[in-house]
Amino acid sequence: MNISIIIPTLNEVANIRRLCAFLCNNQANDHYEIIVVDGGSTDGTIDSISDLRKVTIINSHIASRAVQMNLGAANASFDVLYFVHADVTLPYTFYADLQQALVNYHVGSYRYRFDSTKWLLRINGYFTRFSMLWCRGGDQTLFIQRSLFDQLGGFDEYFSVMEDFDLIRRAKKLTHFYIIPKEVIVSARKYEHNHYLRVQWANMQAFRMYRNGVKPEVIRHFYKESLKLATY
Repeated sequence: MNISIIIPTLNEVANIRRLCAFLCNNQANDHYEIIVVDGGSTDGTIDSISDLRKVTIINSHIASRAVQMNLGAANASFDVLYFVHADVTLPYTFYADLQQALVNYHVGSYRYRFDSTKWLLRINGYFTRFSMLWCRGGDQTLFIQRSLFDQLGGFDEYFSVMEDFDLIRRAKKLTHFYIIPKEVIVSARKYEHNHYLRVQWANMQAFRMYRNGVKPEVIRHFYKESLKLATY
């Protein structure tokens, strides 16, 4: 089984080298390609990985995860697409985990935990083992068979934010969404730059706005104004 790993980036110089080096050095690296789709970084993101020959770099003229991930999928060689955020740390066994999951399932994700010992963030991570839509998100990574991805029409580029929730919502109408009973590690940087309750409030408001059909650009503006964000 071969996998196309697609990583959207925007000013991720602090994270992208670590992730790509891990992927290049993993023992399963003959079974996947690595595609980084950059949305116009100005911090040296691309320069930091330009020497990694296994990494294909694609430049997107639009800084939008939905656009960037669709562009990566359009340039992918394989029938399994795996979407990964730049600030995520994958289990060393991720390839074997996906291989096992894909025997029976067409789409799914991991659970996650934060790179923090704060108990409130541990609670957040605990809930990612459950299947409710509000417990999901792109930080958990997302694997999907290309046939299902194409059937869904990929990520809806109407969504400049919440594109991952939208794809998962549509996928769950067609098939079971599988949660791998292991964890990826997610950066707690959003919480480090903002008060925990403020981030939780912003997350809940953004999800409510999405469910009520508020325009994505309005949600994105609200989220960026509510929080200090390092990227996107």
